[in-house]
Amino acid sequence: AGSRLQHEYVPSAHLSAACTCLAWAPAGARQPPSKDGPQRKKRKSEVGEVDKQLDILAIGTAVGSILLYSTVKGELQSKLDGGHDSRVNCVRWHQESCCLYSCSDDKHIVEWNTQTCKVKCKWKGDNSSVTCLCISPDGKMLLSAGRTIKLWDLETKEVYRHFTGHATSVSSLMFTTVKPTNESKPFDGITGLYFLSGAIHDRLLSVWYIRSDRKEKNAVMSFTVTDEPTFVDLTVSEVKEEPVKLAVVCRDGQLHLFEHILNGYCKKPLTSNCTVQIATPGDGDSTPKPVPILAAAFCTDKQSLLLVYGNTLQPVIEKVSLNTSESHICLVRDIQKVLSLKTDAAVTKVKTPVVNSDAKVLVPGIPGHSTAVKTPALGKEKKKNKRKPGETEESIEERLGALDIDVSKVKTPGGLPQTDSFAVLLVQGLESNDAEILNKVLNTRKENIVKNTVARMPIHAVIPLLHELTKRLQGNPYSASLMVRWLKSVFTVHASYLSTLPDLIPQLGMLYQLMESRVKTLQKLSRLHGRLFILVTQVAASQTVQDVPEVNQTAKLVYEDESSEEEGSDDEMIADKDSDENWDEDEEKEEQSDEQDMTVEKEINGDSDLEPENESEEE
Repeated sequence: AGSRLQHEYVPSAHLSAACTCLAWAPAGARQPPSKDGPQRKKRKSEVGEVDKQLDILAIGTAVGSILLYSTVKGELQSKLDGGHDSRVNCVRWHQESCCLYSCSDDKHIVEWNTQTCKVKCKWKGDNSSVTCLCISPDGKMLLSAGRTIKLWDLETKEVYRHFTGHATSVSSLMFTTVKPTNESKPFDGITGLYFLSGAIHDRLLSVWYIRSDRKEKNAVMSFTVTDEPTFVDLTVSEVKEEPVKLAVVCRDGQLHLFEHILNGYCKKPLTSNCTVQIATPGDGDSTPKPVPILAAAFCTDKQSLLLVYGNTLQPVIEKVSLNTSESHICLVRDIQKVLSLKTDAAVTKVKTPVVNSDAKVLVPGIPGHSTAVKTPALGKEKKKNKRKPGETEESIEERLGALDIDVSKVKTPGGLPQTDSFAVLLVQGLESNDAEILNKVLNTRKENIVKNTVARMPIHAVIPLLHELTKRLQGNPYSASLMVRWLKSVFTVHASYLSTLPDLIPQLGMLYQLMESRVKTLQKLSRLHGRLFILVTQVAASQTVQDVPEVNQTAKLVYEDESSEEEGSDDEMIADKDSDENWDEDEEKEEQSDEQDMTVEKEINGDSDLEPENESEEE
């Protein structure tokens, strides 16, 4: 009534397995035997009340187990294990027996005995995951749905009827009538009943009719809404003339009310009789904002509605009676006021600390920098603020000095941004798709900067970075060689994260293809490189040979003796000496040059230039 939280249960397994579905056990259902259950009831002498009160809640989890929780005792009663090995999508209690039915992503439906907490029966419900269940009013049949809808006989566990169902997985199933409209034939408990189904991403709710023959498998009528239905409630039609009232809450936060007598086939989808929305009052300048409706249910009188709106953490629950003759109703509710009233009523738990003069208070900012809390007198403060006209204002450096902070620490070193700012820049560049920022970051050549940046970047940016690198790898070879460094460090640092991604192969497909095509040509290219290398070195060698300066063969100095008698023999001697001098010069030059050059020269010039006797002499 006060829309206040009455009871909160956090299962111990809430971190490993989220709660996926809930179902209240029918009132007065026999509870599983527990140590102090029955005595406790008798002791409180409220047996009558306990029978009417809803107590046990079945909670399906994402790992396949089902928890039975008692709200009266405020504790977990039992855990149903071993039925499913995948996410539980829906749990339903049988009205009379203490059986519980559950369906899961593992394609099976399980019938549980809640007294013994054991699986009573398990059978395959569909070829894909089964998402929704509903038990017939007489409790002998069970509707199950993945995408197609099946009606099962609970005794034999065989399919009694098939229905085409929806294109997406069904999210809600419920019977709309308890008795058939045609009362001439005897009623077998199921033939002639209507039921309703809604699916995710489907704006049509379909109504199906269970016939005695198996001919018709399609929906007899449908209701159209503005968005995917998230919550459906209806009043069951018990008499022939009584219309079925339907309240559908959509994902867009609107509530649609339908009223229709189910009497056979209707071709066109039916639109809602009344649409309800909630908005905040647009006081003054502010524009009215829509408030989403989260759920709606009919009260027992079948006229008024319980509306749940606001946010899921602090929903507001309100009973309203609507005039459905209007086609569109907008209720004005000031959510802020309602919530602030609630929080005022709650006892405040915040305590303001008393500051002791001996205690040191750490100031946020530079780690390890502590300042004593000073309580300056008011007079002093006023004087400080008034500056004399002649005085100049203190510089920030002086102020920092007065604060006893090392000034050099505060100044950022000039030059390149540090790796932590690189990581921030990289994420910004990827999010805004800014080529300038990305070029600045990705064109760094320093190994350690690349490694640190990749290590410090947040996980969510890894895949976008890989896509960006793949794009750049296809560009010019120079940038590709830089990108390979980034790729290498991304794969080494974030390998564990990447291996957890289910869609890794399609994400990195492009990259794989690129690498393979590059690696294919590697062998051919290296062969070509080898051949070219040999050619180039040979060309260079022959060039060096040609560049060697030729030795000048003419004599530097000729000395002629005046006596003409021994002229001929003197000339010979002079020539010999000259060639000797030449030989010495030649050797000096050759010693200075490389060994390789020397061998080449000897081969080409050496033998032909020098006379054989001189050579042997020198040896």
